[in-house]
Amino acid sequence: MLKRVSVPVAAALLSASCSVINDQNMLRPGGPAARTLASANTFILWLFVGVVVVMWVLLWWIPMRRRGTLTEHASWNDGGDLRWVFIGGITVPVIVLAGVFLISLRTMAAFPLGDQAMHGPRPVVQIIGHQWWWEVHYLYGNMSEQFADANEIHIPVGQPIDIDLESHDVIHSFWVPELHGKVDLIPGLINRIRIQADRAAIFRGECAEYCGPQHAHMILAVRADAPEDFAKWLTHARQPAGAPAEPLARLGQQVFLNAQCALCHTVRGTQAHGLVGPDLTHVGSRLGIASQMLPNNVANVEAWVTHAQSLKPYAQMPSLSMFTGEEAQALAAYVRSLN
Repeated sequence: MLKRVSVPVAAALLSASCSVINDQNMLRPGGPAARTLASANTFILWLFVGVVVVMWVLLWWIPMRRRGTLTEHASWNDGGDLRWVFIGGITVPVIVLAGVFLISLRTMAAFPLGDQAMHGPRPVVQIIGHQWWWEVHYLYGNMSEQFADANEIHIPVGQPIDIDLESHDVIHSFWVPELHGKVDLIPGLINRIRIQADRAAIFRGECAEYCGPQHAHMILAVRADAPEDFAKWLTHARQPAGAPAEPLARLGQQVFLNAQCALCHTVRGTQAHGLVGPDLTHVGSRLGIASQMLPNNVANVEAWVTHAQSLKPYAQMPSLSMFTGEEAQALAAYVRSLN
């Protein structure tokens, strides 16, 4: 048993430091909100580069200029250089900082704020931050058509998506640099954000507010698909989990339903209705597990369900070491079959 379990654990440990989605570039906007922020950031960047260049030129010019002799040197209290103090110490900083302030106000005005956001279109996605994973609810259609997912958001390309942001425990921060700026998730408060993707891609997001020991492993994937592909995914995602076809996966389903797994997780279409952990109805189709910390493969799933605390200490997922090697393999096969 030890040998069978240790192999996937070792494989998972080797990849534990590598996120499923590593590409993240705030200078390459993928939507209108990020493009607005990038334009302001680029202007401010070049403005301060210009200021730095001028400062270095002045620092070079001062020691290089002719200073005269000791007999010709002006008195220390002559006052001739006070104009440079006024220009460089007051006038220029006021102009630069006032310009940055006005640009920031103009950028903020491009985003829905306050009552404008909360009384706008009904949100179609709700995100609840947990230590350390993302609970995602899709609110399309009537109540019977709504469902939950975790750690991934699917959106159609070219369409603005309003998202409500809430927190289950501590302050988190939703940040997908290529789509939008940071917006906090605050306990007892609902914030709203509007994102839109201009191209089909997978965008990396993460929590941008320190929220505990596993803050760095609270990663989010935003999958933007063509509208027709998104419609197909939405239709499939609303369906309950299908019955496993392979014998090993069928054994894994029995293990899942008879163990603690069913007390914490939901798998629609089964007797598992737990609300503590992420919904696993279609977990097999996700990019990663453990909030995108590990690639979604058999070895990592088996390691996660048996030794979660060795991979992500302090997470709510306990280590379940009571499984035999066959049961652990069957459980991993079942989880992977939930597509």
